[in-house]
Amino acid sequence: MAMMEISVVPIGTDSPALSEHITRAVRAAKESGLKYELNPMGTVIEGDLDDLFRVARLMHEATFSDKVRRVVTTIKIDDRRDRHMTAEQKIKAVMEKL
Repeated sequence: MAMMEISVVPIGTDSPALSEHITRAVRAAKESGLKYELNPMGTVIEGDLDDLFRVARLMHEATFSDKVRRVVTTIKIDDRRDRHMTAEQKIKAVMEKL
């Protein structure tokens, strides 16, 4: 299983507040049925690569509206194939070493 961190940023909105637009992207992640975790700078989603790319596209597209004509999406993918690793396990491994 892979995990993806995605940040979807609407550009050129009327206000510096973006939650109205980001909510549409996060709703697409939620509706995908994949495990996801929202953080202050993006969203981490777990799944196989095909599903992650599909959800990234849905999130990107969902951000557009009559108020948003430009969207910048940044994606990072961690694809570990030697063992199954969840986002929670990655955090736990670091916290145990602290």
